[in-house]
Amino acid sequence: MLFKKVTTAEQKTIALVAHDNMKPALLDWVSAHAEKLRPHKLYATGTTGSVLEAKAGLEISKLISGPLGGDQQIGALITEQVIDVMIFFWDPLEAQPHDPDVKALLRLAAVWNIPVACNVATADLLITSSLFEKPFDKDVPDYERYLSERTQ
Repeated sequence: MLFKKVTTAEQKTIALVAHDNMKPALLDWVSAHAEKLRPHKLYATGTTGSVLEAKAGLEISKLISGPLGGDQQIGALITEQVIDVMIFFWDPLEAQPHDPDVKALLRLAAVWNIPVACNVATADLLITSSLFEKPFDKDVPDYERYLSERTQ
């Protein structure tokens, strides 16, 4: 695959996702960092978004529940280069009925080179990074160039 450099905006678009057993941890983390998250655009799946919005007092664009397609909605936003960062507290100790969706979502995050935190320690490192509140460069697939070279 061919790649190109893009620059993220200063205001990030952040996906917030959590499996049921991990929702309390995500709520605690978001509440602890609410002021740092407030200037950014936040997306969340289903009940996670409703709980975070109500309890952390943040404006969140809510998608549908993860198992009902919310994971795919987040994935689509990643491929459209809308999502800059994903905080996804998934439960590695419990089987999920939508596990293929979860793996696809994590795969898309890797393909499109977005920072992902799957636990509190990594989320803390991300949000305290000097790059969190300023633009930064990253490489992403150059799909347009790929298509143009295939048709020549």
